[in-house]
Amino acid sequence: LLAKWAAEVPDRLWLAQRRGPDREWLKLTYGEAKKQVDAVTQALLDRGFGPDRPVMILSSNSIEFALLTLAAMQARAPVAPVSPAYSVMSQDHAKLKYVFDLVKPGLVFVQNGEIYARALAALNLEGVLLVHVDKAPPQMQSLPWSELVATKAMDAVAQSVARIEPRTVGKFLFTSGSTGMPKAVINTQEMMCANVAMMSMARIRKPTDPSPVMLDWLPWNHTMGGNATFQGNLNEGGTTWIDDGKPLPGLFEETLRNLREVSPTSFSNVPAGYAMLATALEKDESLARRFFKNINVLSYGGATLPQDLYERMEVLAVKHTGYRLPFVTGWGSTETAPTATSVHWASDRVGLVGLPYPGVQLKMVPTGEEGRYELRLRSVIVTPGYHKQPGLTAQMFDEEGYYRIGDAGRFVDPQDPSQGLIFDGRVVEDFKLTTGTFVLVGTLRTTAIAAATPVLQDAVVCGQDRDYVGLLGFPNVAACRRLADDEGAKLTTAELLAHPAVVGAVKTGLAKMNAESRGSSMRVKRVLLMEEPPQVDGHEITDKGYINQRATLERRKALVEKLYAGGDGVIEIA
Repeated sequence: LLAKWAAEVPDRLWLAQRRGPDREWLKLTYGEAKKQVDAVTQALLDRGFGPDRPVMILSSNSIEFALLTLAAMQARAPVAPVSPAYSVMSQDHAKLKYVFDLVKPGLVFVQNGEIYARALAALNLEGVLLVHVDKAPPQMQSLPWSELVATKAMDAVAQSVARIEPRTVGKFLFTSGSTGMPKAVINTQEMMCANVAMMSMARIRKPTDPSPVMLDWLPWNHTMGGNATFQGNLNEGGTTWIDDGKPLPGLFEETLRNLREVSPTSFSNVPAGYAMLATALEKDESLARRFFKNINVLSYGGATLPQDLYERMEVLAVKHTGYRLPFVTGWGSTETAPTATSVHWASDRVGLVGLPYPGVQLKMVPTGEEGRYELRLRSVIVTPGYHKQPGLTAQMFDEEGYYRIGDAGRFVDPQDPSQGLIFDGRVVEDFKLTTGTFVLVGTLRTTAIAAATPVLQDAVVCGQDRDYVGLLGFPNVAACRRLADDEGAKLTTAELLAHPAVVGAVKTGLAKMNAESRGSSMRVKRVLLMEEPPQVDGHEITDKGYINQRATLERRKALVEKLYAGGDGVIEIA
């Protein structure tokens, strides 16, 4: 794809990223990128890289990250991008050491050697080529990126590319299971190319449409960012402006700054990011006009988008464009490269799974609850398995070869399957109360978070073998301070979470949810707001901010007991 666009539109901008003390945009065209990728490919081939010597990337999204990814794939060396959180947020580096030993890379890449020095010191780098861009890691032998880029590309590059086959491994992408230790999901060229083609088939593009422009923060070590957005935009010959912002307090301002300069044609984010964006656009007319100037589609993933947030974004769209925008999503996993189904038609309803892409077979297995099915997949986009974990690979598939993704769904309209499916939680997370009632954890969790907004940022659902459902809540501290009129942060976190305004918001919101719920499986009786945020080292949270339900409950057993014992700090819901 890079070669195609470099030949057809060599001067078109491919990547841009802010650099230096002045934070000016460093830009790279398709033509320039092709030359650099070929140079780095040659450098890798000269050093013996190939199918048995993977390349590991520890850093966040960057221009060099992109170039090395494509160069390694041209050299047929699997790329293993690792969550930066394993290196810079972890104290024990347990996950980093685990994935390093699992993959056994021949090269480790860091953008800034000083930032990653502590993580690198935790690894046995004997015989491993270390490459840095900005600063060499102290007291370590490391090759500057500039030396790789200066290599002269020879015929060996084209010869290596010609040897790429459909089953050639392009990437190892890491995903965490219930234990929290990552699994290396094999991503073949066949998987990734087929999924990009499927996504393209679901879009209507006219010859007169401008080339896509995307402002993208989604981490490329993750399947959504690295495959769907990065490779999807490359497939369209688009421009990617790398966004160093994130949908987190104090970091989203960078995204807003970038949006004042870049008018994307499409925008993708997680629901938390859209919540921050909607608030900013409602307050800033100039920013809103800039954002909606060229936009033609919005997309979300990772969690269900609250209906009220969807409506807020559409109200803004109508105000600034005169019409509602397509707000699309898909469904899949790291094991499906990532998107297996899509809502590729106009819909006013959120939380939909949609319909399978061409080439995807979806098997629906009854769960025992009327109208609810376990969803399983078979397709060229499904991974052949987990690297060096044959036991786990065997457990992935049923007797007919369908991948057990672990999610549930139901028809939007059982009489009209063409309306698609709606997501209905994780089969593997669901549990029974002592009454025998099934609790659909995913559905209840998203409903409760929306009901207790803005206090609850996230939550884990408790109640297995108990009489009723309770929540351990991760509070949005900034929102709680606003509710308590404590933006000067005079209250301790414990005092803040006990403030009447905070407690009252939780009680009111969840009591309303309970009143509207039909059964005990969708009613919450108690909530405990936790002072400690989710911990990476405890396997409680992924780098994209998703909570691992099982690991969190295991690590916080004492708080679960406190929740059901009642007393100080436990909020009783009517």
